[in-house]
Amino acid sequence: MHLPPPPHALVHARPAQRQFIRRHALTVRITHWLNVLCLSLLLMSGLQIFNAHPRLYWGKYGADADQPWIAIGTRQQGDAAQGFFEIGRLRIETTGWLGVSDENGTATARAFPAWLTVPSYHDLGAGRRWHFFFAWLLVFNGLVYLVHGLWRRHFQRDLLPSRDQLAPRHLWQEIRDHARLRFARGDAARRYNALQKLSYLAVVFGLLPMMVLTGLTMSPGLDAAFPFLADLFGGRASARSLHFISAALLVLFVAVHVAMVIASGLWNNLRSMLSGRYAITDEGDKT
Repeated sequence: MHLPPPPHALVHARPAQRQFIRRHALTVRITHWLNVLCLSLLLMSGLQIFNAHPRLYWGKYGADADQPWIAIGTRQQGDAAQGFFEIGRLRIETTGWLGVSDENGTATARAFPAWLTVPSYHDLGAGRRWHFFFAWLLVFNGLVYLVHGLWRRHFQRDLLPSRDQLAPRHLWQEIRDHARLRFARGDAARRYNALQKLSYLAVVFGLLPMMVLTGLTMSPGLDAAFPFLADLFGGRASARSLHFISAALLVLFVAVHVAMVIASGLWNNLRSMLSGRYAITDEGDKT
C-alpha cells in the first residue's frame, strides 16, 4: 500500500515571477540617445577631417617632413595604387578601405572611404562645420546630464562602486562571469555591477572630458584665447593624437557595450532605455 508523504515533507515550489522596475530616468534616456547621435556624427566628420592630413604626431608641431607615429597613405605599385597603414616602424599593406578605396569603380587615394565620412565627398570645411556643431551639442548635452546626475545623486547612488564591489576577488569573479556571458538575474539585476560602474565612470569623467579638451586645443581661436591648453597636452600635435586615441577607445567601449546589451537581452535593455521599464525575473523556489 502506497502512503502519501507527511505534510511537512511537501515542498511547494513558487514559480518564477517577472516584474518591471524603473531603470533610467527620462533625462538619462534623452541625453543617452542624443549622445548616440552626436558621437556617431562626430566620428564620421572626424574621419573626414583626418583624411585631410592622415598622420599623427607627438610634440608641438606636425608637418609633412616630421616623422608620424601613425600614418595612412598610398603608394604606387606599377600602375596600381597600394594603401598602407603605419604605426611606428610597422607597415601593413592594405587592400580594403584604408589608404585606397573604390569609388564608382575607381581606386581613389583616401585614408578612410566615402561611406564612413560626413560629408561623403572630400570637403574639409564642411567636415569641420559638422564636427563643431555636434561637438558643442555634445558639450551642452553632457552638462545637462552632469547637472541632473549631481542633483538626483545618480552618480553616488547608481555609479559609485561599493568597497565590496572593488575587492579583487569580486572583480575577478565579475570578469569571469562576463567572459562566460553569465549575467545578473533577479534582485542582483536591479543595480549595475562593478565593471559597468567603473567603465561608465571612466567614460563620463575620463574619455569624454579628454576628447572635449583636446578638441578645444586644436581650435585656433580657442587656442589663442587659452594658450595654456596647448602646454597642458604638450603641443597641438600631441593634443590631436590624444584626441584620436580617446575617440578610438570610445569606439572600443561602444562596441563592447553594444555586444553586452545584445548578449544580456537586447529587447529588455532597449525597452529600459526607451521607456525606463526594465524586466527582472525572480527565479522562484527550487524543489
